[in-house]
Amino acid sequence: MSRVGKLPVKLVDGVTATLTDDTIAIKGKLGEMVIPFTKNVVVKVEDNTVVVSPANAENTQDRTMWGTIRSHVANAVEGVSVGFTQVIELKGVGYKAQLQGTTLVLNLGFSHDVKYDLPQGINIEITSPTEFKVISHDKQLLGQVVSELQKYRKPEPYKGKGVHKKGEWIRRKEGKKK
Repeated sequence: MSRVGKLPVKLVDGVTATLTDDTIAIKGKLGEMVIPFTKNVVVKVEDNTVVVSPANAENTQDRTMWGTIRSHVANAVEGVSVGFTQVIELKGVGYKAQLQGTTLVLNLGFSHDVKYDLPQGINIEITSPTEFKVISHDKQLLGQVVSELQKYRKPEPYKGKGVHKKGEWIRRKEGKKK
């Protein structure tokens, strides 16, 4: 039995859930998210909580989707009420970030600037030239954008240069010895 799936998801103040045949729409002050689910799970909205249960407790596929759908619903409720934030640090000589409209311009030591067009639902807040926050109500989209930004200059283990998530631990290596 899923320990995560057993827990009901409480809808905080200002968050509403609308159930259709194969989707649940979570709406809050920061936006709206629609979560599709399969016939393997049964989703019910009861007095300010969302309860997810497997359609057939004997079926392995139903039990695996039970906890997964419950986690997606919980992330959506947290996202539309509070939101998600990831702090990005640029480490390296001359590395900096600027925001020009809906385009993030990164100077990462290349001969050209890296321009990244922000997708719908992502906001950037520049706190210093080498640090900025990526803010979204969608946890999956936030992780995808941060991953794409890190691909431009992956953190390297010798000098520590690159695009880092704040708090991320990078294993450092010792350089050449004479």
